[in-house]
Amino acid sequence: MATYTQTGNANAQPPVASPGEVPANLNSSAANQYSMIGKSIKIKGEILASDPVYVYGSVEGSITAPEHRVTVGKEGRVKANIRAREVVVMGDVCGNLDCRERVEIRADGSLMGDLSTSRIFIEEGAVLSGSIDVHKPSKKEKAEAREELGTESEGSEVDRKGVVSFPVTEMVEEIAS
Repeated sequence: MATYTQTGNANAQPPVASPGEVPANLNSSAANQYSMIGKSIKIKGEILASDPVYVYGSVEGSITAPEHRVTVGKEGRVKANIRAREVVVMGDVCGNLDCRERVEIRADGSLMGDLSTSRIFIEEGAVLSGSIDVHKPSKKEKAEAREELGTESEGSEVDRKGVVSFPVTEMVEEIAS
């Protein structure tokens, strides 16, 4: 797994260092660092990441990025449990997802396993086989979401114009019948 610092030039190559030397720009805590597993890479084992993770290759084992997003690209193949803040699935995932904030399964994506999250988005055409546990965010998570939206007062409400909300229990009863 390699960590790259993204630059403005899309064709730029990652920095090259002599053996034992770490490029200076990789030591910075820049917000645009990420870890990428390329198409030709196959990993068996445990991945612990402190940056966002992009999987375009193959991973077997587990992926943990509790403060970041894990993205499985269209060509990505993952046989692993994933624990992260957010997960986006565009490829194939066989394993359980434990996401603090959000899971997205895009049209070409498939998930075979259980998922637990606060929010979920499933595009038409996506494949999902397993159980879904949508839980309420904790008070800490609600406070963090308010800070991100710029609403600091405790009693302030998020603008919900145009948002349709269905109680989960009614949806489950409707599906069951």
